[in-house]
Amino acid sequence: MFRKSLLYLSHQKQIFNFVRHNGLAKKFASRFVAGETIATACDAVADLNKKGITASLDLLGEAVTNDVEARETGRQYLELLDEIHRRKLDANVSVKLTALGQDINDALCEEMIRAILTRAKQYATFVRLDMESSEYTQRTLDFFEQRLYPEFPEYVGVVLQSALRRTLDDVEWSIQRQCRVRICKGAYLEPATVAYPDKKDVDANYVSAMQRLMERGRYPGLATHDETILNEATRFAKAKGIGAERFEFQMLYGVRRDLQEKLVREGWRMRVYVPFGTQWYPYLMRRLAERPANVAFITGNVVKEMLSGR
Repeated sequence: MFRKSLLYLSHQKQIFNFVRHNGLAKKFASRFVAGETIATACDAVADLNKKGITASLDLLGEAVTNDVEARETGRQYLELLDEIHRRKLDANVSVKLTALGQDINDALCEEMIRAILTRAKQYATFVRLDMESSEYTQRTLDFFEQRLYPEFPEYVGVVLQSALRRTLDDVEWSIQRQCRVRICKGAYLEPATVAYPDKKDVDANYVSAMQRLMERGRYPGLATHDETILNEATRFAKAKGIGAERFEFQMLYGVRRDLQEKLVREGWRMRVYVPFGTQWYPYLMRRLAERPANVAFITGNVVKEMLSGR
């Protein structure tokens, strides 16, 4: 019932319009979303860069339903890459293929993402293909391997989710191809047939994937706020002689800023995932609805940060 209610609210335009102009709601959202424009997003990145933290910018919006929306999303990503370059920011971009027309047709999606990758190559930066629910996993990996990676091996990477039972096989696939991977736990509510229902199994799968990528992968991004896993990553790196230049930690904008800065002070690399755009309200509602545990995750991490004195 809670999940259905959040999904229902995410689709209510009247509520969205009210919330977008509600000062309190916008203030809460600003903790996790870097405003609605490219300018505000780049300002947030500039602040992170001053702290020695890099960023990955994500224009909010998923599953477009027509050619015009897909092309507009592609245009905005090109503008975003231009602005990152103009301001000399230490940032790359993250893109959802559904936002570029993957659910319309592959040809349109390929046209949009190749334009983005061509611009990224021009600026010697990087594009991460975000992973969505399990129904998109194989589609995304096939699209990446067959249409993009052969021409843009230095400029494009993918995401794998430790919640999925298949992920260790996908890790081996990525190691064989030496493509760049972000490993995360995964926020989507998935059936037990394809995903581990218990957190302990998701965590164990994450650690196994993380260690394989750290040892044999190509500059993996370790996306987690879990202090136990973070401690294991730094322990493993020291034990195996894996230098800080061979991987990076990744966290969400506004979540555990205390940990982000602590890891940087200790000499580790940190990249923060920075979402922005007008679609912040449905984005937050969907993230909470996809997995009710996300509510506890956000609340718990904010409290932890407050208790740390941040």
